[in-house]
Amino acid sequence: MDSAVCKHLFAELGPKPLVTRGRREAGGGAKGAGEGGGGGQGGEEGEDKASIVVRQCSAFWPYTPHLPHPVCACGPWTVNSMQSWGTRDGSKPIEINSHGKIFSIAFTEDGKQVLSGGTEGFLRRWQVDDGREVEEAIQVEGGGEILSAALSPDRKRLVCGLGFPYGNKGEARLGVWDAQTREKVLDIHDHTKGIFSVDVSPDSTKLATGARDKLAFIWSMTTGEQLVGPLRHDGVVVTVRFSPNGDRLATAVFKNPGAESIRIYKSDNGHQLLDIPFAAQGHPVSALTWSAGGLQIFAIAFGEVKCFDTSSGALLSKWSVHNDEGPTSIVLACNQKFVVVSASDSLSFWDTSTHKQIGTVVKQASTVWSMALSSNDDRIAIGEDNGKITFRGLRDILPASYFMVNLPLMYISDTAFKSWTEGNLTRVEQLLTEEILHPFHQARALAQRALVRTRLKQWSTAVDDAKKSVTIQSSLIGRVALAMSLAGSGEYESAIRDFDLVFSDGLPVENRFLLLIKAIILFECGKHEDAISRVDGLISIVDDQSPYITVRAQMYMLLGNMSMREGNNERAIDLFKRMQEAAPFQQGPHLVVISLMFGWDFDRLALAIQSQLFKAMCAVGHTEVAKSLSAMVETLGEKALKSEVTVVWDPDIVQRYLATFERNGDAALQSDNAKEAVVRYSTALCLNPSNPAGLLVKRSKARAKLGLWEDALMDADEAIKANPTGPLGYERRHAAFHGVRRYDEAIDAFTRMLSLIEESVDQDLRRKKYVSPSQSKTAIESVVRGVSKICPIVLIDVKCGRLCDGPERMDTFKSESQFKELVSSMTERLDDERILRVVVKYFQYVTFSHVWAGKEPSFQDVNSVSSVWDLDSSPLNEKLKRFCKLVRKDEYRWAWSDTCCIDKTISTVLNQSLMMMYKWYQASAATFVLLADVDSPSALGNLTDSKWMTRAWTAQELLAAKVIRFYDSNWKPYLGDTSSNHKESPEIMKELADAIRVARETIVAFKPDDLSVREKLRLASTRNATVEEDIAYSLIGIFKSDIRPHYGEGEAALGHLLEEIVARSGEVTVLAWTGKSSPYNSCLPATLAVYSQPPYALPSIESADMDVRVAALRNSLPRVEAMLIHNRIAHLPPPRFAHRRLHLPCIVFAVKRLGVQDFGSGQETRYRAWVSGIGYVDFQTSDRLSLTEPRRLIFVHPWIRDLRDPLDGFTWGGTTDESEGESDSDTDSEAGSSPTSPLQAVPAASIDDYTRALRLVVRLQQPFHALLLQQQPNGEFKRIAAEHEIVIPGLEDRITFSRDIHVDVMEVL
Repeated sequence: MDSAVCKHLFAELGPKPLVTRGRREAGGGAKGAGEGGGGGQGGEEGEDKASIVVRQCSAFWPYTPHLPHPVCACGPWTVNSMQSWGTRDGSKPIEINSHGKIFSIAFTEDGKQVLSGGTEGFLRRWQVDDGREVEEAIQVEGGGEILSAALSPDRKRLVCGLGFPYGNKGEARLGVWDAQTREKVLDIHDHTKGIFSVDVSPDSTKLATGARDKLAFIWSMTTGEQLVGPLRHDGVVVTVRFSPNGDRLATAVFKNPGAESIRIYKSDNGHQLLDIPFAAQGHPVSALTWSAGGLQIFAIAFGEVKCFDTSSGALLSKWSVHNDEGPTSIVLACNQKFVVVSASDSLSFWDTSTHKQIGTVVKQASTVWSMALSSNDDRIAIGEDNGKITFRGLRDILPASYFMVNLPLMYISDTAFKSWTEGNLTRVEQLLTEEILHPFHQARALAQRALVRTRLKQWSTAVDDAKKSVTIQSSLIGRVALAMSLAGSGEYESAIRDFDLVFSDGLPVENRFLLLIKAIILFECGKHEDAISRVDGLISIVDDQSPYITVRAQMYMLLGNMSMREGNNERAIDLFKRMQEAAPFQQGPHLVVISLMFGWDFDRLALAIQSQLFKAMCAVGHTEVAKSLSAMVETLGEKALKSEVTVVWDPDIVQRYLATFERNGDAALQSDNAKEAVVRYSTALCLNPSNPAGLLVKRSKARAKLGLWEDALMDADEAIKANPTGPLGYERRHAAFHGVRRYDEAIDAFTRMLSLIEESVDQDLRRKKYVSPSQSKTAIESVVRGVSKICPIVLIDVKCGRLCDGPERMDTFKSESQFKELVSSMTERLDDERILRVVVKYFQYVTFSHVWAGKEPSFQDVNSVSSVWDLDSSPLNEKLKRFCKLVRKDEYRWAWSDTCCIDKTISTVLNQSLMMMYKWYQASAATFVLLADVDSPSALGNLTDSKWMTRAWTAQELLAAKVIRFYDSNWKPYLGDTSSNHKESPEIMKELADAIRVARETIVAFKPDDLSVREKLRLASTRNATVEEDIAYSLIGIFKSDIRPHYGEGEAALGHLLEEIVARSGEVTVLAWTGKSSPYNSCLPATLAVYSQPPYALPSIESADMDVRVAALRNSLPRVEAMLIHNRIAHLPPPRFAHRRLHLPCIVFAVKRLGVQDFGSGQETRYRAWVSGIGYVDFQTSDRLSLTEPRRLIFVHPWIRDLRDPLDGFTWGGTTDESEGESDSDTDSEAGSSPTSPLQAVPAASIDDYTRALRLVVRLQQPFHALLLQQQPNGEFKRIAAEHEIVIPGLEDRITFSRDIHVDVMEVL
């Protein structure tokens, strides 16, 4: 039989219950050595899967003809993949941590769960594959330890024996629970000391107990009535076990070495049958186990295994084991080939025939108290003293020959099954001959060898084997083998008579399968119509019809073949068509058995029917030949057909249909019916064309359209084999490799295609333009370099934790599938938009905003350990790791933290980072903010009060970031807001807007020009920094500054920044402050704190008031004088700095007299000055001014922009020449003329020049904030810092403007 048959079996075999016999569990709580149950009560299909059922041993069932035979088995059926769970590797056990000593352990029927009980007093159920506890544990009320446990074979009852293993404390009780409802149904108190062992009869009607009180009982499982007992013993009853058919009960007794310790009783009346000398050990363990047929008992104690005859009590064999210390237990494998012995903390495995140790000794961490084997012997569960339950796979410990495969009617060793499925019957015969030497397997092996010899047509020896088998032990398989061998030898009547004897042993569920086998025997004997009629009858009454339908199809196929050989092709076509409609055929364990017995190949049945149908059609020239061939391809696949049918085809058939199928495929492909195209091309390829390359290329393209990339790749490879110099095969290979995302190989294939095109003489191929991989790589690298210009110098690769600079990130990207996919996909044109989209997405990074809290991990710290993930577990290192984990969780690749991504030992790197930092935050995909001082759960207002809101650097981090997320100290989202961007949270943005007094809209989408210079300075005035220079450097981005950072310059850093603000913007509101002057320049403040309050605002003038005042001035101020004032002010140059000197354009008012009003608190003095054109002005300063030299003092009005008319398009212009600015000449314009002026840059047609000049004079008469300057010996000036703003009430009404108002550019130190 083809081994592929086996792959379908697990789905059918796995879920069905296996009728079992041998006891598989050792330990006080494991079921004993019984083997099945009379009456066939092995559980019914369809019961609640939640039922708790112990999986018992399905030992050699043919030895017990009165018992139900297994109709299916668990597990996949290829020998190399028999295990279906996670403990297949014996070197990697699965451990479950339970509690207390584990005195009892047992598998559930499906092998997926185990039941455990022990000293903690809880009965627990565990999932084997992951160690998870299933459902809530059952707590045994009233105290005590679970010394033993069992599950009834009918899956309805769960039994526990309780008490204490030593001493006299506590009571002993027997509890029985409903396995589904978990309700207690029985509570028995007849024992006075701990119940060491419990067992349930195979028919689930009786319950046996043995205890420390030297008594044993048999109880009714339904009523709790005492049926047998008390059975008194001379010592502690450590084990009780029902025989496989339940008619006897064996007990093992601990007293002293040499004492009569094993007794066998009749289970219906308690009559003692045997008293066998055996010294058991006094622990709650499993000391004995029955053999499958109930003919022997294996027992263990004091380092020795003994096998006794259960009819006479004679000692049949004995052997010593690896250890004689501590508690010992024994478990017999279902197949009777080996026993497992536990002693102290180790397990050993022994061949029951040779008595030699097999495999290796397995050591556990502590003493083994209990163990259980799964139903197919390939895994073991171990309960230990330390509370651990361990699961080990045995297939890596023991040779394959020690494992069996369960099939309907057959029970086969792994090695024989494998050879049998491979069709190596001679090897199977040899293996079975070896097994016959084993007394436990003699009858089974003889029956199976009879089947093999029947297949080999060795009729006489087959009959001999079958007769010997049923003589040794009557069994179904023996009777079947005898019938088959007799039928083969021509003794038809004897065959049928012997076969009918099997129905005296079979069960209803098996009768139908046996009837199917009988029908096959009839068919093989030439009774074709009778056989098919019998199969039809079975199909009409069975629930699962698939194996019967498949057998009938096989029969029809064989009849069709016979018709073809006889030349009756029309009849053959009719038979094949009839069966074609029944396809596809399902596989299953019953068909495996039939395949083994008769050699029928069901795996190839559908193929054989289709193939023979096509041949028959061809033979008669049937009109549906092409349709039939296409149907074969669509149903079975081209590969299967190719090997089956093409070798016998006539060349005329090939020529007749090849071109037709190819044309049909082309048409289907052009109409986007790729599925149909595949069928047509496949059909053509089945005809074995001499040059298949073109067809393979076309089918590869069609399969690629369907997303069948692996198939498309196989076609491409075949096309290349057929035509190695053809570029189209490599084109399809490229497409297929690209489809399965094997981009390196795709690029190689495409490169090879281009080289073949260059070598080709086909001009059509050479004319087509392609983009080479090297061109694509160059284009992508160019885009990466462009994107990297706005990325930080160094980023953290959160995947590996390494710090990567630009070239390293480029190399990383080039090794990624995204890069290779781009290169592989752009074969005909470069897609610049797509390149940019992919590159930008890949290089997205997340920035970290936080408050430094000490020695944060530096660039050198991370590089010294190669990865962020390898940093020590300090709080600050963990902060960085948590940030990186969060970035990785959000599926970003790159992260940036100012702590470790800047090499601060290199000044150029540090300076570049400081100058670019605002742009880096602005270009980031997101900024994650850690509010380390905000506890979890956070509340509204915590952000406002956080230290993060007071730091200089965090202002630009808040404003620059397009996406921002705030986290509390436990890395929980602020206010529990799990949205991706907290700038979209109205609640959080309102809190921020209120805190920093900036509009929410500005915070959400900030641009440096959104706030005025003064607003930015006010915002910065509330922040502080540990390093003095950082006050200025943190504002570089917000002010779009170009200053060069240089740590060590101290307060000059702020001077440089303010100087550049004035020079770049002409914004003199920077000068509106009170307090202490900076050493950098006296017009600049020493700190930004002075900007926390807004400057004096010029009072506005209502339109009507302006008109009245202009009219009044028109009568008193001549046109010439008004225009002169206007022009002088209009031609002032913008303010500028040079060598720390401020060249300040302003209106100058001279001080004529100076006096002291009074002396204020501290160093402050209050002065009064008489100022030309203004009058008296009071001011207060801590500077000591000379009263004798008042003319060295001047008041200046620098707010030239405030004088502009809203109707003027005022811009700084005119001349920057100081001599022009300083000139008082009035010859620059004639009376009544209108000189060119910046004030008229946007002229208003409704206002004449005279009116415009008068309006400016009106504004000059308004109150203003004046600066006080003092002339220095060399003619320059210094600002006298005032403690309060010096507000001038306005110009006097009676002044001569040309005399009292001077315009100049003052040089201020």
